[in-house]
Amino acid sequence: MDQANTASALSMFLADQEAKDTLRFITCGSVDDGKSTLIGRLLYDSKMIFEDQLADLHKESAKSGNAGDDIDYSLLLDGLEAEREQGITIDVAYRFFATEKRRFIVADTPGHEQYTRNMATGASTAHLAIILVDARKGILTQTRRHSLICSLVGIRNIVVAINKMDLVGYSQSIFASIAKDYEELAQGLGFASVQTIPLSALKGDNVMDRSQRMNWYEGPTLREALETAPGSMRGEGAFRFPVQWVNRPNLDFRGFAGTVAGGAITPGTEVVALPSARTSRIKSISTFDGALPSAETGQAVTLELEDEIDISRGDMICAVDDRATTSDQVEARLIWMSENPLFSGRPYLFKLGMKMVPGMVTRIKHTIDINTNAQEPAQKLELNDIGVVNIKFDDKVAFDPYNENRLTGSMIVVDRLSNETAGAGMIDFSLRRADNIHWQATDVTRERRAEQKLQKPRVLWFTGLSGSGKSTIANLIEKRLFADGRHTYMLDGDNVRHGLNKDLGFTEADRVENIRRISEVSKLMADAGLIVLVSFISPFRSERHMARAMMQPNEFVEIFIDTPLELCEERDPKGLYKKARAGEIKNFTGIDSRYEAPQNAEIHIKTEGKTAEACTEELFERLKQYV
Repeated sequence: MDQANTASALSMFLADQEAKDTLRFITCGSVDDGKSTLIGRLLYDSKMIFEDQLADLHKESAKSGNAGDDIDYSLLLDGLEAEREQGITIDVAYRFFATEKRRFIVADTPGHEQYTRNMATGASTAHLAIILVDARKGILTQTRRHSLICSLVGIRNIVVAINKMDLVGYSQSIFASIAKDYEELAQGLGFASVQTIPLSALKGDNVMDRSQRMNWYEGPTLREALETAPGSMRGEGAFRFPVQWVNRPNLDFRGFAGTVAGGAITPGTEVVALPSARTSRIKSISTFDGALPSAETGQAVTLELEDEIDISRGDMICAVDDRATTSDQVEARLIWMSENPLFSGRPYLFKLGMKMVPGMVTRIKHTIDINTNAQEPAQKLELNDIGVVNIKFDDKVAFDPYNENRLTGSMIVVDRLSNETAGAGMIDFSLRRADNIHWQATDVTRERRAEQKLQKPRVLWFTGLSGSGKSTIANLIEKRLFADGRHTYMLDGDNVRHGLNKDLGFTEADRVENIRRISEVSKLMADAGLIVLVSFISPFRSERHMARAMMQPNEFVEIFIDTPLELCEERDPKGLYKKARAGEIKNFTGIDSRYEAPQNAEIHIKTEGKTAEACTEELFERLKQYV
């Protein structure tokens, strides 16, 4: 075939594919249920592998011996060496294939419980889930777990593929029994449709074509079920357009670029920008190739408005008569993906669409047992936990409930210090308190209070191990400042635990809450114009970072009282180290609970070989530039 004919054929093929609808689906189930084999069979039977891949497949199948004399189709998916060695799926593998009626994007997700976060990642964009059940084993714990996760991430269409029917003699009674069991399992999970199909991925029964060995089955084949399943609802729902980029190539054009996340739009339609609530009309819709008469879900376009209104990256343009919710407090479901646990009060960054906003979880309401769907009380979320939480954002954000729009109702949680993606969230609704609580304006400002006291408000945050001398030094510094006529107040960790924080223990969760509360008190005292001396071990960098973020710029001064652990143990003024070494005190910082030393403290005082008075003199001189 000459070059022109090749290009023409390719162009026709691409145009034909573009005209087809795309269905995204996942496969999930217990370990060794045949997920990778099933997808490999779909790729093989739809002619989506090349001749060299086929040759390698035959060679690798003979080498592995996992499928006997048959082709081991799972090898098309198990791309990681660790997966081939163990015969399991670890990472999420995405594959593309097409039939005459539809295009497909399929995610092969792990079955092991420790890879729940991988499975949830694959499910987050899927329209449908194929849940495999081994006909020999029936419904297992993993089946329940994966069904629950599918429900939690918003998948409403389920195909239950009862696999390995060839190993149970294609028994109709076994199939009927498992189908009935799953029907009971699915009750209450909110699925819109559940189809149960008997098949053999290895032999090809009821995968692409109807099996002659199961004439008793009258339902669709897997291919038919996938071709007719509901997919993306292009153009349906309320119009949503998260702004990704403000496009201003010259003084005569100002457009807003992004991808339509819901509904459809045409020039002349009235819209509103959130969270500012300013309104305008669509003047034009364009792409690199020129103007468009309309745009719908999934299209990347640039919108030009008739009015010059203030819109920035991360804002959302909506239909004016059906706008998204704006709020700074929400209830959400979180899937925790970090090995560092989540605690209430610990600050994070939350990415909703194109907007990154600081915030924190204010309450962990409960975790969800992914095996039983039971609600369990919890003080933290650990790796692979799923929990229902309340979140407070620092600014108002625009969103939809996740069950209404998965694109505008989802978010990721980012660790502020490591920039690690720590979790994924699905917003359920705005908290009522967000609308009912407002700032009360006052006439006496923080600046006027500070002027009255003739000083700059400061939060002097002393951190260090127990016995490092921080409270002693802080006390001496306050005496010097007070003698100079400064208005001060000292907050000591032990003293505060006699009152405000007397309900808190020393678990990691309680330590986080301890620092959150004292940070709020310090902020109020700084607003009053005071110089606040805070003497707390405050062992975690994230909590000290949270305290700093609460204060005004340059108002927080971190003072690291650096004393080696061995010297602190020698001093042991309260006998705490001795008790901790004897196991009488649990979660003691430096012994069985970590201390994260500051990396960039404004002032670093090394106390070894110095008296408290000498350290105080050194610190007081260095404080002059701050107070």
